[in-house]
Amino acid sequence: MLSDEIRNTLLKIARRSLETAFSHEVYTVPEINMMRGAFVTLRKNGELRGCIGFLEGIMPLSDEVFTLARDAAFRDYRFPPLSESELAEITIEISVLSVPEEIPSPEDFLPGRDGIILSVSGRRAVFLPQVADETGWGRQEMLSALSRKAGLPPDAWKRDDAVFMTFTAEVFDETVL
Repeated sequence: MLSDEIRNTLLKIARRSLETAFSHEVYTVPEINMMRGAFVTLRKNGELRGCIGFLEGIMPLSDEVFTLARDAAFRDYRFPPLSESELAEITIEISVLSVPEEIPSPEDFLPGRDGIILSVSGRRAVFLPQVADETGWGRQEMLSALSRKAGLPPDAWKRDDAVFMTFTAEVFDETVL
């Protein structure tokens, strides 16, 4: 479990990442050396505005959050790049992940508690744990949507070569500051 101090620092890092992208000021990122997968989600008026992450830690968490905030703002292909005028309307949410673990069956996936990764036919897709609560989907609806997100038919998750991994996440946003 992350301390409140680390959570607040990560949120401040993400916010400064976006601010300095527009101001071009130099920002020295405070160091948080733990290696964990993470996602940064941007919401505008409660609606998704960008979300990018790494399933496993590939750099110190502080640097990862700084990078992911900018990627969510400017590199999420589903949305146009964030404009400076939108910045005040954006709420930042961070999900810090546990290490993903393979599960033997999709029946071992518990929507709302677990994030899920589906790999099949060389394609992969992921949903964070909070997606179940946000959408109201149950297990089968989530797995069908996950298959579609991977660019596959909705029943691809039922294939014999489908591989599932789950993880948990500590999720926090700027409303707690």
